[in-house]
Amino acid sequence: MKLKECNACLELRPIWKNDEGFKYCKNCWVKKNPPKSATKSKILNPKSAKREVLDKLYSRLRKKYLEANPYCVGRIAGCTGKSTDIHHKKGRGKHYLEQETWISVCRNCHQWIENNPHDAKLLGLSISRIADIDDD
Repeated sequence: MKLKECNACLELRPIWKNDEGFKYCKNCWVKKNPPKSATKSKILNPKSAKREVLDKLYSRLRKKYLEANPYCVGRIAGCTGKSTDIHHKKGRGKHYLEQETWISVCRNCHQWIENNPHDAKLLGLSISRIADIDDD
C-alpha cells in the first residue's frame, strides 16, 4: 500500500479519504467527520398502545386466576406445588386473554413444559398451535 502525506497530521500514512483535494488518513477523517449518533434517530416504543392495554388487563386476570388456582397443575418431577406462573396451552397469540387455555403451574413445571413441548402435549399440558388453524 502506497503511503502519502495526510494534510491534517502531516504524517506518511495510507490515505483514507480525498475530500476536495485534501488527503486524510483514517484517524484524521474520523476526527473531522465523526459518525452520526444513533441517539438522533427516533426510538421506537417496545410495545404498542394496544398491547399496553392488553398487558394491563392480563396482569389483573392473571392475579385473579392464580388466586383461584393456587396449586400447580403440572406435577412434573421437581414440582414445588405452588403455582407462580400461567402457562398458555395454545400460546400467547390470539389466545392471550382466554382463560380456558391457561393452566397454573410452578416455575419448575413451566420450564419443563416449554423445554419439552412434545411430552407436554402428550400429558395434555399444551395444545398444538397447528391444530388451531383448522379450528378457524
